[in-house]
Amino acid sequence: MTFAAVAQMTVRVCGVVLLVLGVIFWTGNLDSLRLVHILLGLLLVLGLWTLALLAARARAAIGLAGLGFAWGLFATVLGLTQVNLLTGGWHWVIQVIHLLVGVGAIGIAELLARRIKSAAPAPKRAA
Repeated sequence: MTFAAVAQMTVRVCGVVLLVLGVIFWTGNLDSLRLVHILLGLLLVLGLWTLALLAARARAAIGLAGLGFAWGLFATVLGLTQVNLLTGGWHWVIQVIHLLVGVGAIGIAELLARRIKSAAPAPKRAA
């Protein structure tokens, strides 16, 4: 398994768990797991940044890699500050934006992984 595949699987697994936790939080349950949600979010962003770095190194998707780095930074800042943004009855708007940014991070990671795989040389066959 390549480093890119490990980073992609990290993003996928963290993404699924984060979505499940987000729904649980949205229904008003298990607030005690917020720190787990934050740590998994940071791990997802690290996976995204790893894929962005690998794509940039492979010259597979320089622009998309830049977007991945910026998106990861935005996702981190939004995730860590969202509790203080648009408080009160309109806080759901921030929650929806947070959800969309997270799903976008997963999508960008998938695109980066696909570009990395397509840029990799084909494995040599034994003669």
